[in-house]
Amino acid sequence: MATTKGGIMTTKANNKPDGVKSMKDLVVSMGDQIQKALPTVITGERFTRMVLTAMSSNPQLQQCTPKSFLGAMMQAAQLGVEPNTPLGQAYLIPYKNKGTLECQFQLGYKGLIDLTYRSGEVRDIQAHEVHENDEFEYELGLEPKLRHVPATSNRGAVIAYYAVFHTKDGGYGFEVMSAEDIRNHAKKYSQAYGSNYSPWAKNFDEMAKKTVLKKCLKYAPLKTEFVREMSSDGTIKKDIAKNMSDVPDEMDYIDTEAETVPDNVDPMTGEVLDIRTEQEKKDDAILEASISE
Repeated sequence: MATTKGGIMTTKANNKPDGVKSMKDLVVSMGDQIQKALPTVITGERFTRMVLTAMSSNPQLQQCTPKSFLGAMMQAAQLGVEPNTPLGQAYLIPYKNKGTLECQFQLGYKGLIDLTYRSGEVRDIQAHEVHENDEFEYELGLEPKLRHVPATSNRGAVIAYYAVFHTKDGGYGFEVMSAEDIRNHAKKYSQAYGSNYSPWAKNFDEMAKKTVLKKCLKYAPLKTEFVREMSSDGTIKKDIAKNMSDVPDEMDYIDTEAETVPDNVDPMTGEVLDIRTEQEKKDDAILEASISE
């Protein structure tokens, strides 16, 4: 549809709501803030492209409130984790919060490991599944120990998960949870556990390992800053601050559910088939090109 304004012809190439474009423009306009928030391992241009790609790939993110989306984006930026990429470090996930579609920030299993190493206190950290035909035993008490020898074939069903860390000064700790314990924990603390579109439904093992990792790290001698970073997991924040951990979480943990998304959308990664029109692709290309200017 073509219109004229001040003698200049402008074209609305598609029926896409103006709010969608303005949010993308807002992300691009925040380039300086994004660059200041990021650690040196990620450039502002690269991070912005990831965010724009996430928005283009997952239509549900484009419908989230701008404040919650920008809040989740800035949490990822300050933590230096890549959102909605195959690395699995972090996710921007659309959630119904008090009846409104908002964007929740979630740390991924690999993002949690990355932040742990960055803390500087941990030499090694791992999480594994235990199958019914593996050799597995552990003891608690004054001299805790754990032994796991995976079966070389026919390992059977997963019966437990565990995480273990070693500190640089020689200390160590571990946590073990049965598969049943993991499910009970998820039912109690995950607002979306029962949904077919929940990360638990799509990536149960990854979510289980993340759960046992978080419990294990409670015993690690980690700095307060790391604990604050970990507390950002699973939050919805609607303000932007120099330190996003200072912004209150506005998620309603009683009236919150995962947004139902189409079958071709993976809510854990935010990736879908590219369903944009040719004109939408051109519009997005113009926005992305403007980042480099």
